[in-house]
Amino acid sequence: MTVGAGAWGLGVFAKFSQGGFEDPKASSTLVAKLGAGYFGSTNPDVLVLYSSDTLTVDDPRYMGAVITTVARLPKDRVAEVISYWSFDAKDAAPFASRDRHKTFVSLKLEGKDDATKLASYEAIKERLEAPGLTVRLGGNIPLGVEFGEQVVADIIRAETITALPLLALLIILFGALVASLLPQVVALFSIVGGLAVLHAVTYLTDVTSFALEVVTMMGVGLAIDYSLFIVSRFREELARGMDAAGLPPGKPWKRVEDRERRAAEKRAYRQALDPVRQAALARTMSTAGRTIVVSGVTVSAALAGLLLFPQMFLRTIGLAGIATVMVAVFGATVLLPTLLALLGTKVEGGRMPWRRPGAKRARRDPDSGFWFRLGHSVMKHPVPYFAVVLVILGVLFGPFLNVQFSSVDARVLPKDSPTRAVVETVKREFPNGSAEPIDVVISGDLIPRDWRPARQGDNIPPYLEDFREKLAAAPGVTDAKFTGYSGTYGGVRISVTHEYEPMSSQAQDLVRDIRAMTLSKDGFPMHIDVGGSTAGQMDLMASLMRTLPLMAITVGIATFVLLFMFFGSVVLPIKAIVMNVLSIGASFGAIVWGFQYGHLAGVLDFTPTGGVEATSMILILAVVFGLSMDYEVFLLSRIREEWDRTHDNRAAVAIGMQRTGSIITSAALLFLVVIGAFSMAGITVVKLIGVGMFVAVVVDALLVRSLLVPATMRFMGAANWWLPRPLAGLHARMDLRERDDLPGAPRPAAAPLDAPARPATAPRTQSHGPALPGIAPAGPPVPAGPSVPAGPPVLVGAEVPPAPFAIRWEQAPDEAPDEASAPRPRYANGRGVSGAERLVTGAERPEVARPFPRAAHAPQDPRAAPEPALPAPPRPPGRPPTSEDASGPPAGTAPGAPWAPWANGPPRPRPRRDIRIKREIVPTPDGSGWRWRDSGG
Repeated sequence: MTVGAGAWGLGVFAKFSQGGFEDPKASSTLVAKLGAGYFGSTNPDVLVLYSSDTLTVDDPRYMGAVITTVARLPKDRVAEVISYWSFDAKDAAPFASRDRHKTFVSLKLEGKDDATKLASYEAIKERLEAPGLTVRLGGNIPLGVEFGEQVVADIIRAETITALPLLALLIILFGALVASLLPQVVALFSIVGGLAVLHAVTYLTDVTSFALEVVTMMGVGLAIDYSLFIVSRFREELARGMDAAGLPPGKPWKRVEDRERRAAEKRAYRQALDPVRQAALARTMSTAGRTIVVSGVTVSAALAGLLLFPQMFLRTIGLAGIATVMVAVFGATVLLPTLLALLGTKVEGGRMPWRRPGAKRARRDPDSGFWFRLGHSVMKHPVPYFAVVLVILGVLFGPFLNVQFSSVDARVLPKDSPTRAVVETVKREFPNGSAEPIDVVISGDLIPRDWRPARQGDNIPPYLEDFREKLAAAPGVTDAKFTGYSGTYGGVRISVTHEYEPMSSQAQDLVRDIRAMTLSKDGFPMHIDVGGSTAGQMDLMASLMRTLPLMAITVGIATFVLLFMFFGSVVLPIKAIVMNVLSIGASFGAIVWGFQYGHLAGVLDFTPTGGVEATSMILILAVVFGLSMDYEVFLLSRIREEWDRTHDNRAAVAIGMQRTGSIITSAALLFLVVIGAFSMAGITVVKLIGVGMFVAVVVDALLVRSLLVPATMRFMGAANWWLPRPLAGLHARMDLRERDDLPGAPRPAAAPLDAPARPATAPRTQSHGPALPGIAPAGPPVPAGPSVPAGPPVLVGAEVPPAPFAIRWEQAPDEAPDEASAPRPRYANGRGVSGAERLVTGAERPEVARPFPRAAHAPQDPRAAPEPALPAPPRPPGRPPTSEDASGPPAGTAPGAPWAPWANGPPRPRPRRDIRIKREIVPTPDGSGWRWRDSGG
């Protein structure tokens, strides 16, 4: 899948579209489309800037070099050429710089879409060099090409910068080299898969190149976050299961000198480890895996809110983000568990000194660490913590009250950008270069078609001239002239230049005044559409403000339903949404302070524009909401797990924080490394998004999740888990909570205590795992007796694996058990026990030694179920007898006669319960297997 997705995903780089910030249904968008299709765009596809240090545009040599160059351009690639020499002296003035050493040529390329125009640009860009002159290229197409190239360069730089720091941090956090490599494998899979899905999306709709940044940023960040939770939980469960089974870490068989014995102990160790590994992985996926799926769906729900906006930029970012999140979830819940299943204890490979057995950090009590103490402190003094955090969040949010929104222009590119230099040169050195006209398109049935006064000498109708004069007389207007006539559309365009800044309130008032004008002829009204950068920004803001409430309602309802299904509470989802809004507000304030006010311009090397780009703020709103909910789900899921176990609110919060605090902080730190690299990108919009997400993650991890959430949970107490009775039944059918009660192996149903006994001749096989060499596989019959539930051996509790050794049970041929006097066996606590330890009502409880001693450093879980003893490993064939085998068979056993426990029937009840009889595993007399031997009471 990775190889195929990589090969397919690379094709997305040739499929990106430009722009996408406008509302497709807005009046300004219609004017732009009419300009591109009928009137000629006021923003050229390619703007070629020629300059000379010695010659002026009035020199024939200057004119000859430019005219000769553009005249040789292929006509099938260039639809229109406009230059200084295309007009008379008065109209040509805007095409020459004030010092007359520079001029520009405007080219309109052939093609109906960006891809065709891009192909035309690639065909002519090498043919625009004029002899003796310096040439630089600008305009829409070169700007889009450089934007895409800068995006790829930013991604390569970010990945290069973050690779080693991420690996170093993962090694520090995991304490093992192999474990630290797994999140990066999942991150690579997420990026490749995200690109493949994004390539598929390009066949359905236009996709902006900026989506590539989002795929990389979220693919790496979320994949590492999710992998951190999965790997951490797996290692926790694996260590707990190994401790319960008495399996020491490392490779204990290496201490054995005898080769055959070492091989046997190695096989026995691995067979004993296999069910522990499977149980650890099953519990990991039923807890952390379930949480990650819910978290991924919640993040996707937040990003799905972007699909409600009509802007192509936001819609494609939403699609790209959802695809990346789902691929990251797939990698964390399918690819990563597969790797963990293959690795097992090898996940600890390359262990660092602080993770080795006996290290001080390894012996640390998991329920009494820093986060446990912090949780208790917050729960003890909630008011001071709550007040201080709210003050900090209020200060961070303050600058957002003065926000000003601006549009995307060439200033988002780096300062050394060649296309940006062309735009700035034209604005600075050419007459009217900084003027951005307001385009007014008048259309209607009374405007004749195929009408071009500029070329055919047709007179302009008086009512159109009167309207142009009315526009020219508006306050602040410097000129209004006809700049386009439609041959087939039936319309005319008037460009209005003014003395205001494009995004100023005066310019916006002028647009409103023009839109309020009316025009009619003989009682037939004319349509007036207003475009240009000012009108476009106004339409964009109106569209965003119109759609934002719908997005908030939709995402809020979807998030509430998901969290209700997961937590089984009405209060917690509402509180989680409020907490996320606080994090978003803090990040918005930081963006305004850094970018609108320009306080970060020196540090991040960008040009302040006096505002912030509006669509980027909407994108941050969706992404930050999803990320904040990500951490909220991780924290509250563990708190809910403890609440279900103890129903103690303070203890649940403290333990939940201890179990997730370090992981959430580590995940946030790793995500900050990724975001920090993108904050150093060359495109200002990417810097803005990086800084906004950086601040939001810091605030969320250090203030909201660590202090504000536990303080509010202390205030509400048991009300956190309030679930009205009418909703309780609904939640029971929708419950998505974590499950931590899985057995270590399949648990068969216990037979009723009054089940009929098996016939005396009915054999029963008992198997405790795969057979080892020299150990008979399960097969010979067991003495008949009370009914025992059939099926594979199972565990006491949820943490002890079955005994790994196959035992041959033998029955004396001439003796039958006394069924009438035999007590009926039962399973401890209604569950199963391993075949090595059957608890019999009123009778003996056989006891055998553990196969491996308990690791001295492993912590005990006070909530764990009592652990049964496991059988000792058998002596491999050929090994000389040791002191453990010296006791020999029981007294009275004939030489060579088979011996079997309970040959005369199960032991009879004794006055006292739980009297223990030790048994040993010894070779059968014929050397074909192993058997139990009673070594005394």
